[in-house]
Amino acid sequence: MSRPLVGIFLLLALACGSLGETLWAQSHGLDARQAAAVIDARYNGMKSLRAEFTESYSGGGIRRVENGILWIKKPGKMRWEYTSPQKKTFVTDGSIAWFYVPGERQARRTPLKSLNDLRSPLRYLLGRTKLEKELRGLSLASDVRPEMAGDVVLRGVPVGMEDRVSMLLLESDGRGFLRRIVMQELDGSTTEFRMENQTENVAVSDGEFSFRPPAGVEVLQGNQLEP
Repeated sequence: MSRPLVGIFLLLALACGSLGETLWAQSHGLDARQAAAVIDARYNGMKSLRAEFTESYSGGGIRRVENGILWIKKPGKMRWEYTSPQKKTFVTDGSIAWFYVPGERQARRTPLKSLNDLRSPLRYLLGRTKLEKELRGLSLASDVRPEMAGDVVLRGVPVGMEDRVSMLLLESDGRGFLRRIVMQELDGSTTEFRMENQTENVAVSDGEFSFRPPAGVEVLQGNQLEP
């Protein structure tokens, strides 16, 4: 989730029921606002989420692929549990964000509101908001071929990250679930998140989103949680 180390959601209830899915399947008939509203309705309507993720980074001659499990619980809680190739944790209780690699002597901590991290564009999954407000220049990426037939791809720049991210692509399926998120940075690097097996409203305790540094671990402050 990182560089080389970082998850979004009509204005009417277009996303509900068969009408929303039919319109989505006929994606050439949707404009960017309607497509975004389908995603809004999906994520705004859930209380929690579990998903498997793959994060890929390329840039500066480096190529890195990581896998893990993402948990989200509203309001404001998120946990990225990396399982391979190295175990590490990014977690926030809605106020403070932590990054920790088991066995290391340091843990990194920052207020969520000041976090400058590639996971930041995913924060709007944690509340109730509109994708249209989170991305500047929101538009259909008609020049980008979706990886799955019937998906829609949107393009924009995350608000507040214009000095770092040049473009964000979101690919969503017919139910409004985000399947793929691609972030291109101004320095030419690219970070891509893929999410699979997303399950809504799973039971997860608040304790999963709290973190206490192990004994002997130094706490570092900063606005980037990268190793």
